[in-house]
Amino acid sequence: MASDQQAQKITVTVNGKQFKATLENDATSNAFKDMLPLTLNMTELNANEKFAELPKPLPTNRYNPGTIEVGDILLYGSSTIVLFYKKFDTPYSYTKIGKIDKVDGLEAALGAGNVKVSFVK
Repeated sequence: MASDQQAQKITVTVNGKQFKATLENDATSNAFKDMLPLTLNMTELNANEKFAELPKPLPTNRYNPGTIEVGDILLYGSSTIVLFYKKFDTPYSYTKIGKIDKVDGLEAALGAGNVKVSFVK
């Protein structure tokens, strides 16, 4: 956990429930953090994720994670933020933004269908 020295923490709020998240220390995450606070109407997709278009594109550093973990906050393309609430294997490439620190209750908070999510420094 050496990266904790430079860890960037944000709060993600879903239906009144707050989750702490740790952002990566890179150009993508820094550009995302500069947009905060941000409230997005996130759309349900594939019964495992919520996504929304960001106000402007972010720098990318795409990679294929192979397996998506619960709580991953990833960038698809250059302007679509995705919050995952189920673990699964993926063939797609993403840029990592960060991860929810403690995912207990995340899936329940996100619920079925579309949801409003706030990201705050």
